[in-house]
Amino acid sequence: MKSIIAIISAICLFATSTLAFAPTTPRAVVFPITRGIATTPATSSTSLSVFGKRKTEAQKAEEAERAAQFWAGEWVCKDCGYIYNRGECAGMYFEEQGPGFRCPQCSGPRRRYAKKVGDRVGTTLDGGDGPILLFSFGGLIATIAFGVWAVQNL
Repeated sequence: MKSIIAIISAICLFATSTLAFAPTTPRAVVFPITRGIATTPATSSTSLSVFGKRKTEAQKAEEAERAAQFWAGEWVCKDCGYIYNRGECAGMYFEEQGPGFRCPQCSGPRRRYAKKVGDRVGTTLDGGDGPILLFSFGGLIATIAFGVWAVQNL
């Protein structure tokens, strides 16, 4: 009895393992391109409609009009130097990202990104490091002044 169960289970295991990874429907085959010449046969079943439909002129104009509303240059993370790539971030323009957006490389907040113009990186969305430095030096001067006053009066 045990040998019959072992034989049946072996047959089932063999049948399922060979059929488990076999495609049930024929799939389109993508042929490589060699030196700009496609090596696909003339009767290829691959169609460009697999990847979507071509955009109409109205859709192209609408997309160009929408793109004109946003900064055409690059946004750079001031902490790590990462350049924002629309393709990696759900196709959204940087300005469309919400306040919870973080740098994919260093997890820096959105406000640490700055516009890049040529070789120069502009100010960040929070005004740059100027306010931080101003209040830091102001706090340092206030601490020293309080220390001097405390030594003389206490």
